[in-house]
Amino acid sequence: MDYLTRLATFVHDTRLDALPASTVMASKLVLLDTIGAIVAGSALPENARLARMAANRAPHGLCTLAGHSAKADSLLATFTNATAGVAFEMDEGNRLGGGHPAIHVIPGALAVAEEIGASGGRLLEVVVVGYEIGSRLGGATQARSNVHSHGTWGTISTAAAVARLHDLPTGEIRHVINLSASMSPANSWTPALEGATIRNAYPGRSGLEGILAVDLHRAGFTALDDAPSDVYGTILADRFDSADAVAGLGESFRIEQNYFKLHACCRMNHPALDAIMALRAEHRFTGDDVATVHITSIPFGLRMAETAPRNMLSAKFSIPHAVAAALVLGRTDTGAFDERALEDDRIRSMAKRVEIAADGEMTLKRDDYPTAHVRITLNDGRVLSRSTGVVRGDAANPVSAEEVVAQCLSLGSGPLDARRAREIIEAVEAVDALKDVRDLTTLLTPA
Repeated sequence: MDYLTRLATFVHDTRLDALPASTVMASKLVLLDTIGAIVAGSALPENARLARMAANRAPHGLCTLAGHSAKADSLLATFTNATAGVAFEMDEGNRLGGGHPAIHVIPGALAVAEEIGASGGRLLEVVVVGYEIGSRLGGATQARSNVHSHGTWGTISTAAAVARLHDLPTGEIRHVINLSASMSPANSWTPALEGATIRNAYPGRSGLEGILAVDLHRAGFTALDDAPSDVYGTILADRFDSADAVAGLGESFRIEQNYFKLHACCRMNHPALDAIMALRAEHRFTGDDVATVHITSIPFGLRMAETAPRNMLSAKFSIPHAVAAALVLGRTDTGAFDERALEDDRIRSMAKRVEIAADGEMTLKRDDYPTAHVRITLNDGRVLSRSTGVVRGDAANPVSAEEVVAQCLSLGSGPLDARRAREIIEAVEAVDALKDVRDLTTLLTPA
């Protein structure tokens, strides 16, 4: 079989009852983490307005708009929920490939599962396969340096999951993968770096188009025989290796090899933030004690050097702001990037004292070389330094499930309330036993 047939066969044949217990447990935690990110982001003003517009456009829709007492059809619910899910930069990811595979598959899978009344176990099943396909195709791609691949593989991830929800045969799943690959979105890094929130719509668009790809298949539209090689091998990437996409397929599952975000910002900030928070805990200094900070990180870090970001999103893609907020406030959660933090003169002053350098050997994919080195010079002359390898929260440097759950409780308790957030946690823990996924989605709205 060629690589696409192997991927389609994997999507078709994977069964929840045959998955390792560790995979099922990981899929539940990833589902919960993603729901927490979506609910948190739903409260932002632009996302609340988007939800109202989605409900007005599809007044007879059956799919929950998370965080709101309204519904839309599966296309617009997917777009709205996925867009909300990346707004705070708290959605998980995978350093092996695919960027943020969960937000690329869960909003669409959840919406269609709710629309057709699928079981919770079936939802987990399709999340696992959609996640796997997106991560593997992403790992086989070396995106061009200025391509921000957020959402790029999400069209395929969602399409694969939705095709499986509709019980399409292997050959048709292969066709859907090809259709969706030709619909892959591509954008530059500029909107994220400059704080243009259209960037948050990337995963929303890819999820919507993933569902649409299944509709186009049913309508009789035709596809290239190998669309991923065409799109990723010629336009969006410098390299696409189809053999990498299927190497070890079925031997392990990417959803178990993910990372959870413990800092509310772009992951390329995380190695430096891990080092800074560890140094603060060890040496008990405050921002007032700091003279200068020197950060050595991955080459892309040189593009994340804005010392005066203009809004929350651009702050999340600014190493100086993230570092300064961590030093001044002692926190790296959503509060380190809100309007109060942006207007804090102490943080602005500290950001100007953060120097950034690059090490060409550093990359977030490696586990055998540092991902950042931090050197802090204090006013008393002391110099503190620390290196980071694989960041905390990665499967190779894991945190407890309890820490992830606590973070989700905190995220969900804002737009909803703590009691509702705890009910969501309990429902996700038992999601594989739910006969109808609507028993979960009904909890994603205000009580």
